[in-house]
Amino acid sequence: MNKLRRSITDKWFTGLCGGLAAFLGINATVIRILMVIAAFCSFGTTLLAYFIASWIIPKDSYMSYL
Repeated sequence: MNKLRRSITDKWFTGLCGGLAAFLGINATVIRILMVIAAFCSFGTTLLAYFIASWIIPKDSYMSYL
């Protein structure tokens, strides 16, 4: 079973969207677009949740790519 981890290879800022996309098996661009739309619609609450999740969810290790 896959674990949710922040990506170390597919990242722009913290790797959360890349890790979430890998966990769900979809393209990371879709997750990023949805995050931007949600950030505008929620008046910044999504950004707060994003930074909290980035702090809580561990970063993926290099060993998982070998």
